[in-house]
Amino acid sequence: MNPIRMAKNWMNYRRTVAELGNLSNHALSDIGITRFDIRSIASRSFR
Repeated sequence: MNPIRMAKNWMNYRRTVAELGNLSNHALSDIGITRFDIRSIASRSFR
């Protein structure tokens, strides 16, 4: 994987973690995830 693509993937991962992290526990529960799941879900999205 080239460095530019890796950088874009990292930025997208961090943005996803930040956006999900800003949701309330109730909102996360509504979509079926917990705070513990956030990093795992974000990493799966950008492999």
